[in-house]
Amino acid sequence: MNEIEAVVAMKNGDQMAFKYLFNLFYDRLVAYITTYTHDKIESEDIVQQAFISLWENKSKLDETKSPKSYLYAIVYNKYINSIKKIKKQEEFLSQIWERALANRIEEDTETLQLRVQKMKKVIEELPPKCKEIIIMNKIQGIKYKDIADQLGISVKTVESQMRIAFTKIREAFKEDNQLLFLLFK
Repeated sequence: MNEIEAVVAMKNGDQMAFKYLFNLFYDRLVAYITTYTHDKIESEDIVQQAFISLWENKSKLDETKSPKSYLYAIVYNKYINSIKKIKKQEEFLSQIWERALANRIEEDTETLQLRVQKMKKVIEELPPKCKEIIIMNKIQGIKYKDIADQLGISVKTVESQMRIAFTKIREAFKEDNQLLFLLFK
């Protein structure tokens, strides 16, 4: 049996003719499409899909020509379609990721605003000297020694007042470890 005889027989539903064409072209088509995919398993899937298409469209085959060029065209088109499908999936996943990230940023912004409000409230409720010292250190960035010099107190007193402030803040934020980590870095 040759290729043209196999086409004629396959058009009449002969599965042995289909098997003959499959065995004749399968390895060559896999090697051809692997040059594009660089993945033998993916190439085998594409070639198998191409043979399914060949069988499903056997009535359209030209009985005077070898199916070789037709098979190569099917395989190439199946490859292109798989690339398009992958790109669509990647775009879809990218859109989902971007939406999730945007939602997370919104949540983080809202959460951060609530934390800032809570922190301001806790600082406002500190004893006056304690409040003044923590603002000087954490907001204005003044070192303990400079605070002590400006307020006319000892560095030990500054440390003591900071300890009191931190204790009160920890109590207020005991459920929120992330904020404490950022605050005391």
